[in-house]
This record gives sequence, C-alpha cells and structure tokens, in this order.
Amino acid sequence: MYRTHNCGDLRLSDVGTEVILSGWNQISRDLGGMTFIDLRDRYGITQLVFNIEEDKELCEKARKIGREFVLRAKGIVRERSNKNPNRSTGEIEIEVKTLEILNASKVPPFTIDEDTDGGDELRMKYRYLDIRRAPVRDNLIFRSKLALETRKFLSDHQFIEVETPNLIKSTPEGARDFVVPSRMNPGQFYALPQSPQTFKQILMVAGMDRYFQIVKCFRDEDLRADRQPEFTQIDCEMAFVTRDDVLATFEGLTKHLFKHTLNVDLPVFPVMSYDDAMEKYGSDKPDTRFGMEFISMNEFTQNKGFNVFDSAELVVGIVAKGIAPTYSNKDLNDLTEWVKRPQIGAKGLVYVRYNEDGTIKSTVGKFFSDEDLLDWGKRMGAEKGDIIFALSGETDKTRKQLNELRLEMGRKMGLMDPKVFNPLWVVDFPLLEWDEENNRFHAMHHPFTAPKKEDEARMLGGDFETMKALRADAYDLVINGVEIGGGSIRIHDRALQSKNFDLLGFTKEEAEAQFGFLLGAFEYGAPPHGGIAFGFDRLCAVLNGVNSIRDFIAFPKNNQGRDMMIDAPSPIAELQLKELALNVTVKN
Repeated sequence: MYRTHNCGDLRLSDVGTEVILSGWNQISRDLGGMTFIDLRDRYGITQLVFNIEEDKELCEKARKIGREFVLRAKGIVRERSNKNPNRSTGEIEIEVKTLEILNASKVPPFTIDEDTDGGDELRMKYRYLDIRRAPVRDNLIFRSKLALETRKFLSDHQFIEVETPNLIKSTPEGARDFVVPSRMNPGQFYALPQSPQTFKQILMVAGMDRYFQIVKCFRDEDLRADRQPEFTQIDCEMAFVTRDDVLATFEGLTKHLFKHTLNVDLPVFPVMSYDDAMEKYGSDKPDTRFGMEFISMNEFTQNKGFNVFDSAELVVGIVAKGIAPTYSNKDLNDLTEWVKRPQIGAKGLVYVRYNEDGTIKSTVGKFFSDEDLLDWGKRMGAEKGDIIFALSGETDKTRKQLNELRLEMGRKMGLMDPKVFNPLWVVDFPLLEWDEENNRFHAMHHPFTAPKKEDEARMLGGDFETMKALRADAYDLVINGVEIGGGSIRIHDRALQSKNFDLLGFTKEEAEAQFGFLLGAFEYGAPPHGGIAFGFDRLCAVLNGVNSIRDFIAFPKNNQGRDMMIDAPSPIAELQLKELALNVTVKN
C-alpha cells in the first residue's frame, strides 16, 4: 500500500493513528537533532519529523533526501508543538517509523513553490514540474470543476452533448485555418475547426433541439495573453428560440457557474446596444466596473479658433475624478506620451486640471478662457480636484484611442477591483463591415448570422448604403471588459443565406462548393435557431481575476505557437512528406 491518506487529509482527530503517506519532498530542514520534511501531493502538505535520538539511521537517511524525491513514509500522527495556521494539516505532524525512496530526482530547474524563480519559457519547458506548484495545480482543478458545473447546468436544461468532427473543410471566412493533408486524397486537405458552427446548425435541422459541447477549436492567428492556437469553447445551439430566450438561458448558466465555483451571486445582466457601447465607451466590450463615460464635446469646443478641435470629426472626453492633487506635470506629460505611442496612435492629449484652490490649468489655455473651461467642467460634471482628458479626430479612431486611455486611468486609479464582476450583454451589432482596402463586405460575426427581423426585407432588396446599416441579431456577453462569449440568431432560410453569401462576395459556385451541404439542409425544414459560444479558457481567467489564459491550460503554447516541452512544431520525415504528396524541404 502506497498510502492510507493523502497529504491534505490529517487533522488533530487523527492523533495516534498509524498512517502511510506518499508524495514529493517539497523542502527539507536539518536542525541537528531533528530533521523535517514537507511531503507534498495534489491534496496538500504534511510535515514529517525524524528524531536522531530515536532512530539515528532513519534520521541520517532523511538528511540525504533531495528536493522532489518521491517518498513513502509510514508513521504515527502526533500533535505539533509549533502549529502552522496557514496549512490545513498545520496542527499535526507524522513521527516517521519507516521511509522509502520511491524515486530520486534531479535538482529542479526552478523553485517548485507558490512564488517561483522560473520564467515563463523555462516553466513551459518543464510544465510537468510547473503543474506541481499550487497555483497552476489549483487552476487546473478549478477548470475541471467549471466544466463539471457547465455540464450539470446544461444537462438539467435538456441540452444534449454531441461530438462534432475535428477534420473538416477549410473555409475562407474568419481566421486562418490549420490544415491537415490527406494521404488517401493526394493534394487535398482537411482543416481543423475554428468552431463547430455549421455542424451545430445541422444538428438543429436534424431535430436535436438543444446541443452543447465543450470543444477544442483551432485558429492559426497571432498570439497574446488571451489567445492560444488551440482553445476550448462551451459551444451551444438551440432551436425554436428568440434572442431573449438565448440570453435568459446563458445568463442562467453564467450565474450558476459563478455561484457554484466562487459563491458569488451575480445581478441581473443589463443589456446595451453596440451603438451605445461605442458612443459611451469606445468599445464593444466595455468594462463597466467604473464610470468615466465618454462625453461628446463638439458643441462647446469647436469654432473657437483651436484648429485641432475645429477640424475634427469628433471631440470627446472623460472626467477623472479626484486625481488633480496627486497628478504632477510629469505624470500628465507621461500620459501624453503614452497616448502618442504607435499602439494608441493619438497625436496629443488635451487636459484641463481643476485645482482645489479654484485655479484652472490646461494645455489649451491660450485658446480657451477660464470661463470657457469652467463651462466645460459644468457640462461634463467636473469639480475641483478633477481632470478632464480630451482627444479629437476621426470618430471611430478617436473613440478607440479614448477607450485605451479610459482603461489606463481605470488601472492607475485602482478602479478595476478583481473581486467585482460586472456582466453586460452587448446586442444589435452591425451585420456587415465594409473593407475599404479590398472593396468588399465582411461578416462582423460570421456568415450565418441573421439580420434583425425588421431588417430582412431591406437586406433582400436594399442598396449599398442600406447594407452598411443592417443590424445583426447578435449578442456578446462581456464581464469586466472581457468578451466571454458571443452568438447570434442564425439564418435558417436558403434565400436569405444565399443573399448573405452574395453580399460577402461569394459567387454562386463558391457558395455551393463551400456550404452547399448547409444550404441543402435548409430546404428540408430548418427550424429557427440560435446559439452562443463561451471562451472556456477565458472564462476561467476572468473568474479568477487574471488576464492570461495560459495557466488554465495544462500544456499551453508560447507566443510563437511552440510547445516548449515537446518541441513542436517540428520537421517530419521525408517519407511522410512523400506519402502526403507534399513537396517540402525538411529543415534539420
């Protein structure tokens, strides 16, 4: 027997019990006459104690044990004289009678502790060691619990879990596909799914009614903290539903997950239109944990002789409350340089400081009188101690720049409490986006998204400007400025779907070749349907108040899309390439 208990089990009530524990040596402490070992497994840490006066040979053996040796210890539970209140087993220790080394270990390349000295790349290379650390281990346990709660809720609401294929057809819309050559069909390729989108719609045509899948998806795109080339979605579809039915169901799922993992009760989710989100926050995924909403300033700042404002399509600002006493000129200059970085792209920053002594200081003081600037304050709700920040230029670009500034101020002012969760539904997105460079429309969501019911007739018979104004029956769930999931009511009519393909630049032949199976299915009684997909990795991160999804994935890739542990991607043998009919030079 390797163990009678795990290393997180034992308490004072177990004193006097003979036990067997197995695990890894977290740390050893040699205090001369006494030697201590912290034995760790997935469940916790238990202190082992060896007394040189009682068993010199055993104590000498314990002294020679290195970090991460795998051990089996048999002994008696006793009460600790020096208790550790920060550990669940901190009131007891094991007086060891026999100790067996099950496996030795090399010295680990980084400290296996909560605060490690290993960098990201090193920890990813030795991921099996990193997972031994409590933060990563606990993240994976949390992920497992979240998946179980997801399945429980959806199963209780009549959803059926159905697996869809991982080898599918490549499509030109969306992100770049990962492709897989077919040996049995030389010169032809499968693609790994970016989403099970068409399959779940086919399942609705098939009468499955409510489908879900916790599914792997793949996108060959540039990576960052919240992106990986392979990721997991909670993918769902429902038949005979309206938008509000979908929102109610998945608001329920979200509340269930927060309650059963964090014991947090979420409020009713507010609903905001895409247009309002862009006007108030400059983002379709606004962080509503704090205010600082945009205020249009055109009416009272233009035609005053300041050409930067007078020539702008939009002058817009925010009010940062109470920061004037603590913000130095250097702080304001640094902020100006921050918005001028290429990542933001602003040409400058206008600010008005309302000092507590009643004086006003502004970068545009030579163009606007104090009376003008006081008027700005009244119109924007600024008081003594506040600072107004303003940007100007093209509407869309300026709103995006001010959104970045608003978020930066939220961070600097400590307004983003990770323990506060503000959910929000954003709805009524544009159906299509016009690409000036390529002179064509793109689907803002995907090609299968339905227009709002009242826009259907205009979509079938409207002109170019009408098409730009079409609204999608689409929705995103946003929590704390992070898009958790998105979905839409789908097109279920062949004529409407064909029209959408026309608008997106598909020829009839291309549409048939790419999506003929779906168009054909629509001719056999497709029900009205809609769905949503949650980014599961991202949901794990948001629930834990962090930005990176990497530590919630057992074996993640780095920013170059490489698996550092197994060293992938890697070359394959010439014979394999020949079998796949690929003419590729193998790099050694």
